[in-house]
Amino acid sequence: SVTSAKIEVNGVHLHYEQTGEGSHAVLLLPGMLGCGQTDFGPQLKSMNKQLFTIVAWDPRGYGQSIPPSRDFPPDFFERDAKDAVELMQALKFKKFSLLGWSDGGITALIAAAKYPTLIHKLVVWGANASVTQEDVRIYNGIRDVSKWSEKVKKPLEEIYGHKYFAKTCEAWVDGISRFAEKSDGNICRQLLPDIKCPTFIIHGEKDPLVPRAHAEYIHKHIKGSR
Repeated sequence: SVTSAKIEVNGVHLHYEQTGEGSHAVLLLPGMLGCGQTDFGPQLKSMNKQLFTIVAWDPRGYGQSIPPSRDFPPDFFERDAKDAVELMQALKFKKFSLLGWSDGGITALIAAAKYPTLIHKLVVWGANASVTQEDVRIYNGIRDVSKWSEKVKKPLEEIYGHKYFAKTCEAWVDGISRFAEKSDGNICRQLLPDIKCPTFIIHGEKDPLVPRAHAEYIHKHIKGSR
């Protein structure tokens, strides 16, 4: 059985789903526009419920954590990392692991670096620690959601309605592209050496949004990562 609930964290009501009764607590962090429901159905259903207690959250402005509407200030990844960690603390987990994909992977990297005593293990996939001009070109290719494939678009339109979905996607492209204006395109490069927990990096060879060099960079700068 999966519990679905909201809890107040940092002045917003965050939605999460929780299942399992294992001693190893795990937080699942969704990608851009994603939430527990869209991104982690299989994990909530199939991860070992005896070994793990599994929590999937909806970051502020995503999924059922609306209001507030989603926005992308310069520190939105740090804000998500703080929200995520404080959500788990509000749920009374003393130590927990992070499984993050895409934007959720970036959030997980920041959380693992900034709250080392709380994070047990880290798994990230489709994540990047910086934004290049090439990345910005790729992001602009998904700006117009009407061009998305039906398969990817449909679950998000069902959650958000077309208008919020379209507007938030555009805002995300603008928000993440801003990192490329810095000389090194930095999001969280300087934090990677601060990650001390066991870290596993996964990357899709054909990932259309995140070139493989990003995964290799993260691996190279997190000591002992695989």
